[in-house]
Amino acid sequence: MGVILGIDIGGSTTKIAGYHDDGRRIGTLQVVASDRITSLYGAIGNLLSSHSIALSSVSRIVITGVGAELVHGDIYGIKTERVNEFDAIGLGGLALSGKSNALVVSMGTGTAFVMANENGSFHIGGSGVGGGTLTGLSWHLFHENDINTITELAKSGSLEAVDLMISDICVNDISSLPSHATASNFGSIKSGTTSSDLSLGLMNMVFQTVGMLSVFALRNESVSDVVVIGSLATLPQARAIFNSIEELYSIKFFIPDEAVFATAIGAALPYINNI
Repeated sequence: MGVILGIDIGGSTTKIAGYHDDGRRIGTLQVVASDRITSLYGAIGNLLSSHSIALSSVSRIVITGVGAELVHGDIYGIKTERVNEFDAIGLGGLALSGKSNALVVSMGTGTAFVMANENGSFHIGGSGVGGGTLTGLSWHLFHENDINTITELAKSGSLEAVDLMISDICVNDISSLPSHATASNFGSIKSGTTSSDLSLGLMNMVFQTVGMLSVFALRNESVSDVVVIGSLATLPQARAIFNSIEELYSIKFFIPDEAVFATAIGAALPYINNI
């Protein structure tokens, strides 16, 4: 029985998912490295070592992501396949959510939007707003680009210190928008704004932008499910912000438990015998 490794070589991290070829999951992990090739080999070594699996047991390696083009030929002499990243995003998102038809939104350094169903996946577009936006602006505004630190800061932030709300500009209610809805991200910066306020404001802007682009993408579709994957989707603030969008529009956001590894999982699945 062989082992199949699905590997998503991203812009800043490499994610790997290991399977026995009968479909049993071995495990997942991610590696951060400044060099994509280094992170690729580090991910393989770490996964195999942590599960006491010999390299000789690996029958196939499947790579995807922006770094896959840097890999030439087979890895360690093991048959190595290349999978289109958008196909892997769609398949992984559907598999983890249990959906048969959905818009799969992959939030990484930027954001990709993929319509996926049982017949395949179709990349409908993307946005430069994503994790790179969050860390880049955080560094410029308060000299912090560690995502864990930014997340912790945001927990004590206040949107009232940075965002302009509908209630700030309208005397009367708007039928389609609650008074607490955002009128302008960062449209009401106040004296004494803290790093925590700015962190939450940046997160709110990024997730609202991605959420609303999802709404627009589904405007003329019969699909109402949005599966959000990628590292950014796992931040605790994501769920609350997506919930606020669900209150206004007839769509539903799903964040799978293993959203970080969805693309790596999607790369491996077509090569597992029972899929």
